[in-house]
Amino acid sequence: MASRQPTVDRLLDLLAGAGRVTARKMFGEYCVYLDGKPVALVCDGTLYVKPTAAGRELVPDAAEASPYPGAKPHLAFPPDRWADGEALCRLVRATFAELPRPNPRKKRA
Repeated sequence: MASRQPTVDRLLDLLAGAGRVTARKMFGEYCVYLDGKPVALVCDGTLYVKPTAAGRELVPDAAEASPYPGAKPHLAFPPDRWADGEALCRLVRATFAELPRPNPRKKRA
């Protein structure tokens, strides 16, 4: 089941305090970016944050699950765990700080 735009909009509102947060639709689901760096996915209405040491330290009770078949496990947050927007912002900022910058995309000829 694909994620719905209102769900992603709600999540982006909650994460607004983290910085410039955007989402891009990909194959019916969404990739969440902080300042242009991918930090999470929204799949089937669940937020999947890329796993980092800092993220695990901030949310040690977070379940790990794969956002889609064959994907590496991420820290999974269903909508009922989105109540504390500040905690989500801290998690996304900590994740952002540990992840490398994505490689620049090459322009097509």
